[in-house]
Amino acid sequence: MWERKKTVADIDKVTASILEKIDGEGFRQEGAYNLRYNGYSLCHGDTEHITIKRKEDKQGIDVHISGETKGEQVHIPVVVAVSGITDEVYNDFYIEDGAQVTIVAGCGIHNSGCNDSRHDGIHTFHIGKNANVRYEEKHYGEGEGTGAKILNPVTKIIMDADSVFTLDTVQIKGVDSTIRETEVVMGEGAKLFVIEKLMTHDDQSAVSNMDIYLNGAGSSAQITSRSVARGRSKQTFHPKAIGNALCHAHIQCDSIIMDNAQVCSIPEIDAKHVDAGIIHEAAIGRINNEQLIKLNTFGLNGEEAEAVIIENFLN
Repeated sequence: MWERKKTVADIDKVTASILEKIDGEGFRQEGAYNLRYNGYSLCHGDTEHITIKRKEDKQGIDVHISGETKGEQVHIPVVVAVSGITDEVYNDFYIEDGAQVTIVAGCGIHNSGCNDSRHDGIHTFHIGKNANVRYEEKHYGEGEGTGAKILNPVTKIIMDADSVFTLDTVQIKGVDSTIRETEVVMGEGAKLFVIEKLMTHDDQSAVSNMDIYLNGAGSSAQITSRSVARGRSKQTFHPKAIGNALCHAHIQCDSIIMDNAQVCSIPEIDAKHVDAGIIHEAAIGRINNEQLIKLNTFGLNGEEAEAVIIENFLN
């Protein structure tokens, strides 16, 4: 049994407001948690089955989740509230065989200055046999400053036999630039579920690249992306499924394009085994006029009707 440790900190109003947006479960200083604030760990706590240790050789943490973990949660949000900061952090997660856990992450940037603020989170997950992991990550930006709010997450997932991993990522609003790199290596019987939701507006840009290696017999992957591009924003979504064994994968990308935005969807499938079954679908289009007219008949104006359609599309 690991020694349980805990540090508690006072949280200011700006940080508390951001945490409400990026932590859907509600961040509390209890259980297993680590709040990274402006480049350092502000507070953290362990449980009997989950420990969080600060790395000694570089910025970041090691999260150890024992096989006895059943239904627990780990909350590891990041808040950047200083203009001009570049925060790079390396987090490693070690999930033992049979563990069942939800990891709630996310990053919010509040930039009120004229310099760019940036966070690069490099996360590596080592998933044991028969483990079931859900990883939720929300990105959000705010602040009246002219400096950009930049988020560049890198996620690597290594899945052992018969493990299950759900990657649920959301970019809410306010992020000026993001480049997301995801790599998944899947063992025998492993199951992957990816749900990506994205909203861009004004002159924002977003790129999401995924490489899914289905190396184990009986492995499967379901990749779903939904996005809305407004203003002059640009989006590029490039998921790639590589079937190296008897496996199944399905990639689906749906986007709503508005105003003068640009959306590029490049689903790629690469079968390197005779029993690899991989399907991809992609659709980009404007909001359906019939839906707008129907909502107008219920008393909603054009802007309100668009908001309802977008909200339902992304939910």
